Amino acid sequence: MNITTANTVTGFNLNNTLPDQCNQGTWIGRAWIPAQLATNNIAGPRVISVSKGKVYDLSDVYLTMSDLFSDKNRHTVIQKNQHKPITSLDNILAKSLFPKQAESYEENTEIVLLAPNDIQATKACGVTFARSLLERVIEEQARGDAQKASTIRANILEVIGSNLGDLTPGSAEAQELKEKLIAQGIWSQYLEVGIGPDAEVFSKAQPLASVTTGAQIGVRRQSIWNNPEPEIVLAVSNDGEIIGATLGNDVNLRDYEGRSALLLGKAKDNNAASSIGPLIRLFDDTFTLRDIEQCEVSLTITGTDGFTTSGKNLMSEISRSPQDLVDQTLNSQHQYPDGMMLYVGTMFAPTEDRHNDGNGFTHVPGDRVEISTEKLGTLVNWVNHCDAIPAWNYGVNKFIQYLRQCR
Repeated sequence: MNITTANTVTGFNLNNTLPDQCNQGTWIGRAWIPAQLATNNIAGPRVISVSKGKVYDLSDVYLTMSDLFSDKNRHTVIQKNQHKPITSLDNILAKSLFPKQAESYEENTEIVLLAPNDIQATKACGVTFARSLLERVIEEQARGDAQKASTIRANILEVIGSNLGDLTPGSAEAQELKEKLIAQGIWSQYLEVGIGPDAEVFSKAQPLASVTTGAQIGVRRQSIWNNPEPEIVLAVSNDGEIIGATLGNDVNLRDYEGRSALLLGKAKDNNAASSIGPLIRLFDDTFTLRDIEQCEVSLTITGTDGFTTSGKNLMSEISRSPQDLVDQTLNSQHQYPDGMMLYVGTMFAPTEDRHNDGNGFTHVPGDRVEISTEKLGTLVNWVNHCDAIPAWNYGVNKFIQYLRQCR
C-alpha cells in the first residue's frame, strides 16, 4: 500500500457507519469468514444479516446474495436465522477498516465486511440530475481539460440556464428544448440521455469486484481530473422488484470521459472504483422506496493535505424516478437472472479548485471520502491509485470453487 497510513483513520467515527447499531429495520450483506472461525472450516464469503449490533451467518439458507434476492420469504427466513451471532457489528467494522485490511481476502484471519453484492450485475445510470447533466456537457466541451471547465460552465449556463430539473425527460417540452439547442449548435450526447426518452445505463463493475466501507477506492494514476459520485444503489431482484437500497460511490475519471464518451469503460470500471455498502437495508414497514425518493445523500472529502469539501445529493431532484430507471434497465429486452445492483446517479460533483487556479477538483491519494444518509448510514473509503491497491483476484471461478466445497 503506497500511501501514508498514519493519519488515514483518525477523525472518523465508526459509530456513524450504521444507524443505531441496526436496531431497527432489516439489514443484509456479506462477510469474509476465515477457516478457523467458520463452522465448516472452509474460508469464504458468507451472506450475513445484522440486527441490534450483532452479525449473523445466513449461509445455511443462502449461499449467494442472489438466492436471498429471489426469495419472496426473505424477511421471515432472516428473522428465523438470527440466533447465534458470529461477531459484533463493532468488531467487524473495526477489522474491516483500512489500513487493517489484508492484501487479499484469503489472508484475512478475522471476520471482515465485503460488498453486499456478489454475482448480481452491477449497473449504473448517468445524467439523472440536471446539475450532473451540465457537468457532463462541460466535460465534453472541455475535452477532458480541467482548466477550460470554469469558462465553459459560465458560457453554457448563460445559454441554457440551470433550471433543467423542471423538465420531464422525453416530454414535448424536452423535445422543444432539444431542437433549440441543436439550432444553437450546442447539442450534446449528454443532453440526449439527460432530457431524451432513454436513460443512460452502463456496466459499472464485474460481479464480485465491488469494495465496501473501510476499503481503498481506486483512480487511475494517469488521471488528473477525477471525482467521487455519491449515490443511492438499489438492490433489484431478477423479476425487477426493488427490494432495498444501500450507498455507493461511482468513482469517475472526468478527464477520460471528457476526452471521449467511448472511454466510459476506462473512466468508470477500474480496480476498486465501485464501492457499495456498508449493508443493504431491505424495504419493510420501517423503510420504503419513498424514503429513498426523499432522502438527502451527503458527501464529505477530507484530504491529508488539509483540503476539505462537502455537498449534498437531493434525491427529490432526480429527473427520472428510481422505478423508471429499473424498468429501463431490466425488462423484456434485457434480463438479469441473478438480480442487479443499480446506481441511480448523482447531482453533486466537486468543482472548486484544489491546486492551481482553474483546475477544479481532483482526488489525491489519501483522501477520505464519506457518503452518508440518515437511514442507510455512512460509506467511507480512502483514495489510492488503482495499481497501488491490492489487485482484485477473487473472481467468479474462485467463488464457484468455494461453493463446491460448501456442498
